[in-house]
Amino acid sequence: MIRHRPHGIEHPYAASPDQRVPVLPLAGERVRLGIVTEPEVTDVTCEFGDAMLTMAPTQTSEADAAALAGGEGHLAEAQASALGSGGWSVESPPLAADVTYRYRFRATTSDGRTETTDWFEVSPARWTTDPVGTLTGGSERIVPGSVEWLVSDAGVHRARFAFALRPDDHVVGFGERYDALDQRGRALDAVVFEQYKQQGVHGRTYLPMPFAHVVGVDGDGWGFHVRTSRRTWFDVGAAIPDRLIVEVALGPEATVDVGMYEGDPRAVLSAFLDEVGRAEELPAWVFRLWASGNEWNTQDIVMSRMDSHRDLDIPVGAIVIEAWSDEEGITIFRDAQYAVTEDGSAHKASDFHYPADGAWPDPKGMIDELHARGVKVLLWQIPLLKTDDDLGAQAKADAEAMVREGHAVLEADGTPYHNRGWWFPNALMPDLSVPRGREWWAAKRRYLVEDLDVDGFKTDGGEHGWGHDLRYGDGKRGDEGNNLFPVHYARTFGDLLRSAGKAPVTFSRAGFTGSQAHGVFWAGDEDSTWEAFRNSVTAGVTAASCGIVYWGWDLAGFSGPVPDAELYLRAAGASAFMPIMQYHSEFNHHRRPLRDRTPWHVAETTGDERVVPVFRAFAKLRERLVGYLAEQARIAVTTDRPLMRPLFFDFGDRHEVWDYPGQYLLGDDLLVHPVTEPGATEWATYLPPGEWTDVFSGEAVSGGQVVRRPVPIDEIPVYCRADRWASLTAVIHP
Repeated sequence: MIRHRPHGIEHPYAASPDQRVPVLPLAGERVRLGIVTEPEVTDVTCEFGDAMLTMAPTQTSEADAAALAGGEGHLAEAQASALGSGGWSVESPPLAADVTYRYRFRATTSDGRTETTDWFEVSPARWTTDPVGTLTGGSERIVPGSVEWLVSDAGVHRARFAFALRPDDHVVGFGERYDALDQRGRALDAVVFEQYKQQGVHGRTYLPMPFAHVVGVDGDGWGFHVRTSRRTWFDVGAAIPDRLIVEVALGPEATVDVGMYEGDPRAVLSAFLDEVGRAEELPAWVFRLWASGNEWNTQDIVMSRMDSHRDLDIPVGAIVIEAWSDEEGITIFRDAQYAVTEDGSAHKASDFHYPADGAWPDPKGMIDELHARGVKVLLWQIPLLKTDDDLGAQAKADAEAMVREGHAVLEADGTPYHNRGWWFPNALMPDLSVPRGREWWAAKRRYLVEDLDVDGFKTDGGEHGWGHDLRYGDGKRGDEGNNLFPVHYARTFGDLLRSAGKAPVTFSRAGFTGSQAHGVFWAGDEDSTWEAFRNSVTAGVTAASCGIVYWGWDLAGFSGPVPDAELYLRAAGASAFMPIMQYHSEFNHHRRPLRDRTPWHVAETTGDERVVPVFRAFAKLRERLVGYLAEQARIAVTTDRPLMRPLFFDFGDRHEVWDYPGQYLLGDDLLVHPVTEPGATEWATYLPPGEWTDVFSGEAVSGGQVVRRPVPIDEIPVYCRADRWASLTAVIHP
């Protein structure tokens, strides 16, 4: 009749109605105590220490609702309802230091029934400089006297310390960040989170890392890495202008280890990657155009889209098929006929029959035909297993086996964890932290690689571990293991592909420290807006600053109405000069007008006849750049100079590079500045010292100045180092 969870559902940015807020109060603070009850409850009281508090009905707060805002889209409604409806709440008296308070709840129903909960405890915390924990590393740069520990009667919870910042220091990193290249003046955290769209507005990310560069006025500097997978917080000169304040969640050991690196950005990044792992060289085909649409859910539609690419002479190198399965186990093509493996064991390719009138009458023949056309095939995945009542027999058998054989992430009490997030709610989550779990999960998909010849997997999701006390097979609790889940997830599929003799091409949006070594990444869910375009460019250069080599985005966004022709073509031009070029569109229940982001559909929807020929030109240019990109990726992997490289890596002593954060080097020789504002007829670019050639006009331009050039819709500012132009001119202008 009464539910109170002190930690709630553990959404990192919002409180659920049954939660204590804050979970860990400071001495002197009040706490809001929330519960959820059955509808017939008419009166609730809270016994808090010696006080008896009357509770009042509440609704989800506007702030908490805003924490879930993602705008229009097929998942928006599910996201908005994730916290549930209202409950009852009351505010406690101020809490005194060094006291543990006990509280419980009593509810009365309309027919006079009562229920009283067990006792809960809360111990307010305080910051102390007493050495109650251990901090190693960073002593040469940590501000003396800044080390503090957050303690309560229950133990030591967090550490806090500060680095000194000089007036002209710039701070870049913290994983993939959408809001700014230089995080100076901002406050942020590092927790893996699925922010459905508007990441730049909310300051959240799928792919955080507790690592950053501090770049001085001379281009030299230093960097740091908080060696933890627990949540961290960073105040980068927001509260105190000359301080970078770091706060770290602690485990029972109450220790913090900080890696410190000195030198220029490349040296800092290289030292970091020596610890956490670096990308490996992937095959050249990953640099061709990737195509997908969430509503491409039959073999006929897939082949029709590829036929249109062929017929319109728009080269495509890979197709990502998202809606191929039934979203139950995500291991079997929809409509396939087969015998259920009652023990949840893996199928072989020969176990399936595909009806001629089904959605996928011949998956192997389709893949073979695509390969014959030079198109690689990736299949969509999600690391969850649904538990809905209406699931098919195989999904139920798989779920039973997953729990029975110990392959599920667990709650603290040993019961299976059910996803608390808004996407695939209540689904089981596989424990991929240990080899046996990874092997079990991969085995059910092995036939797709070994028999059907699939080339890779879109490893979507990965942000579903909510709970500080979840239990993983490697011994980690949720507060330490949740951020690592997407790393294990991509590794699972990379290892599967390697074991079948394939390159480990995974395509992920979520990640953490260590993700550098696992495949390709994209910027996640975004709207088709100019703001999202700008934020995605920022996401690319910040991810690259942390060692992500293979990165892309859904060009011009994947959600909402079809973008206008200008946005679409500006995005295509930019994506032609990014590590990964791909388009994608969101599920819209097959309602018309369709929301495909294919160039011919954008042309039809917008009525703009320029779309197909201009997109074709960019796609063909991209084909010609594949050799250059493969060469430069090899250099990036071996030298730790990012492939999509912010200018401070090479020209950090030039203050102008910070005035143009949307520019980057693509490899060693091309400087790219996407046009990210509507209506632009010319575009200003800062050219660093040296001699450059305008890639589209062939004009020689001296660097060390801001240059302006016209930007017709079929060109964006791209400049080549003059000494490399002779070898690249035939690529750009065949």
